Amino acid sequence: PMKVALRDALERMAGDGGVRAVILTGSGRAFCAGQDLAEREQPDAAPLDEEVRERYNPIIRTLRSMGQPVIAAVNGVAAGAGASLAFACDLRIAATHAGFVLAFARMGLIPDSGATWILPRLVGTARAAEMAFVGDPITADDALRIGLVSRVVPADDLLAEARALADRVAAGAPLAVALTKGALERGATVDLDEALEGEAKLQGIAGATPDHAEGLAAFREKRAPRFTGQ
Repeated sequence: PMKVALRDALERMAGDGGVRAVILTGSGRAFCAGQDLAEREQPDAAPLDEEVRERYNPIIRTLRSMGQPVIAAVNGVAAGAGASLAFACDLRIAATHAGFVLAFARMGLIPDSGATWILPRLVGTARAAEMAFVGDPITADDALRIGLVSRVVPADDLLAEARALADRVAAGAPLAVALTKGALERGATVDLDEALEGEAKLQGIAGATPDHAEGLAAFREKRAPRFTGQ
């Protein structure tokens, strides 16, 4: 039920023009502990490939495709598919006691939920391979050092820092931010010429919007822009 509820909530927010940034965090000690192993032992448990395709993959696809940037406020351990969930967000802030662990190999499984595609793009192939093959926990400080998170803050400040960052993201022109997110996503899979042409096309779209006109007016008038998402 949690997987379905999370997917549904993300899809609702993706379709809500009033939402300009999203914060994803956990309740309790963990950000997300990943698959409930007791669930796998139930007699009616779905095969793992079906579980991944129908429950996990739609969440990851929505996180990557929704126009609003998603900030993971990692309040504790992010393990297994829970780590993949954090990787799939656009930005990651970690509490000092948080950590990441890909323990799939210890369970005779492979990293899923996008980890094999996203993690090498975040930290490089060598570090991603070590995390996947060895499965040692990555502390918040180590995550900051290797570029997995953008900042580490005291636990009591985590949500305030995430909200402050979300406010800064939300202050941008919504369509331009969504187009930028799409360009960054596409840039991971195309060559330079395709990226340059893609940027030119998207810039043409952004440059024709009322929000761009508002941005220019605000710059001339030395005031904060009032973007409407148009």
